[in-house]
Amino acid sequence: MGRYSSLDGKRVEAHYRAGEIQLSVIGTLVSDSGKSIFVEERFLQNGKQKTMRVEIPYEFIIRLSALVEPNDAAAPRAGKPRPTLTKKS
Repeated sequence: MGRYSSLDGKRVEAHYRAGEIQLSVIGTLVSDSGKSIFVEERFLQNGKQKTMRVEIPYEFIIRLSALVEPNDAAAPRAGKPRPTLTKKS
């Protein structure tokens, strides 16, 4: 069982190092092998479904945190105008 297996299937933000560079990735944690994690993001490019998967060894991870998805009930709905009250005289 891996160190980050409790986050499997959740959206995460991972900060890691590659040489002297610090990088970050946001996606779904799809696997934790016990030695490294795999973060995957699916997106649409030129009308085709693409998948980007990043393998990050444990020793390169600086910070890994779960992202909180916004609650649909609490979030204001974009694109829907609020009804306005008009005063009749």
